[in-house]
Amino acid sequence: MPLSYYLAAVDTLLACLVTAAIGGWSGYMRGKHKIQAPAVTGHPSYERAHRAHSNTVENLVLMLPLLWIASVFYGGQIPFWLGLLWVLSRIVYAIGYAQTNPQLRAPGYGLSVLALMGLIALSVVGLT
Repeated sequence: MPLSYYLAAVDTLLACLVTAAIGGWSGYMRGKHKIQAPAVTGHPSYERAHRAHSNTVENLVLMLPLLWIASVFYGGQIPFWLGLLWVLSRIVYAIGYAQTNPQLRAPGYGLSVLALMGLIALSVVGLT
C-alpha cells in the first residue's frame, strides 16, 4: 500500500479527533450554560462553540474526500501536509472563535480555505 494512503489515514484520524474535541467543547458549553437541547441559542459563549463545531463539520465534509482523492490520484506527501494544515487551521479557528471578538476566527478560516484549495488543485491535477 502506498505511503500516501497511510498519511491520508493519519490526517483522517486527526481530523476526526479534532472535530470530536470541538464537539465536546460545544457540549461542555451547553451544559455549563444550561442550554437544553434542541436549542442552539443562548449564552454567547455556547453559540460561538456551537458555530465553531458546526463550521468544522461542514468543512470536514469537503476536506475528507478531497484529501483521499488527492492522496490516491496525486500521491506523495503534499496531500498529507495540506490535510495537516487543515487540522491545525480548525484548532486555530476554534480558539479564535472562542474569544469575545469572533473576528479572531479569520486566521484559522483563511488557513483552512488555503488547505482546501490546495487539495482541490491536487485532486484535479491527479485526475487529469
